[in-house]
Amino acid sequence: MSVTSTSHLMPTYSPAPVTFVRGEGSYLWDSEGRKYLDFLSGLGVTSLGHAHPGVASAICDAAHTLLHTSNLFRTEPAEEAAGHLDGLLGGGGKVFFSNSGAEANECAFKLARRWAGHGKYVVLSAYGSFHGRTLATLHATGQPEKHEAFQPLPEGFRHVAWQDADALEKALAPEVAAVVLEAVQGEGGVWPAGREYFAAVRQLCDERGVLFIVDEVQAGLGRTGRWWGFEHYGARPDVVTVAKALGNGMPVGACWARAEVADAFKPGDHASTFGGQPLAASAVRATLAIMEEEDVPARAAARGKDLSERLSSLPGVTGVRGLGLMLGVELAGGRAGEVTSRCLAEGLIVNAVTRTALRLEPSLLVSDGEIDEGAEVLSKVLEGLV
Repeated sequence: MSVTSTSHLMPTYSPAPVTFVRGEGSYLWDSEGRKYLDFLSGLGVTSLGHAHPGVASAICDAAHTLLHTSNLFRTEPAEEAAGHLDGLLGGGGKVFFSNSGAEANECAFKLARRWAGHGKYVVLSAYGSFHGRTLATLHATGQPEKHEAFQPLPEGFRHVAWQDADALEKALAPEVAAVVLEAVQGEGGVWPAGREYFAAVRQLCDERGVLFIVDEVQAGLGRTGRWWGFEHYGARPDVVTVAKALGNGMPVGACWARAEVADAFKPGDHASTFGGQPLAASAVRATLAIMEEEDVPARAAARGKDLSERLSSLPGVTGVRGLGLMLGVELAGGRAGEVTSRCLAEGLIVNAVTRTALRLEPSLLVSDGEIDEGAEVLSKVLEGLV
């Protein structure tokens, strides 16, 4: 594997063991010409695979047609992309485009305060959650160990136990404006929320006049076997945030809200220079169209079932959890980091999401043969550790 000895980038990530130079479908190639099967998809981003020709063509055409205006003016790609996204969320809502999932969540938090009015400013989230790395979304993230280096963090965020509706009910003080939960906790270890939990949260939010925000940044857009993770639970949120797969690699996010909630924003309340600009919106428009043509939720459900069954039988695997093609693989012995490194050496990209668990998020267009290939590499690595 190629190793990066020096870098001009800030050291916000561990030193990279590989430099990738090209991608196609489910595969990446490094600077030494070595081929890798990507079962991480850039952390759930390239859900249509790398360099999908339909998305690439849309980006190329947009670059030659209208690269940027400003949000002082309307553009066709943004309007059409927003309409398509609203349709996938059931209609009756409005969209704000951002550049990332963290920015989408920032929008949701500001919208919640604007909608709730002065005096109602607190957002409740769950321990183990991940909502971003800006100061506000970092505080919304329910991982206190990530907070300490950046204290004091912005006020207005409190945390409760994950999947504990009673704890949430006790925390719903008069100053609470919203509850934000992931449909599946991704960075927390790939933990689905569950039908009873989401139903209870929805009921509590209705009773207390609080917004229910669902963070679908990682789980959304077919990844779980349905268009949205919350659809598994039968509880419709007031606000939904999405990013990662939205542009299949183009940096873009979105915050959707029911129209009566979205209309709390007035001109000047929120903005973004690049949010929803024509290049990004063209990628969104193409990505969503291709996702519908390919019926990616059905693909994720079927391939996820196959992959989960294959993984469950591997040596050293004590359990497989998740939904669709968003899977957590629990390992005996707490050696997920070592397994990840050995898989990379064998040409398979996975991620140690916790000390004991791997995260797998292949392309939603992954083939049966690629699933076989990935399972065989992982089996080889795990057998070498037994």
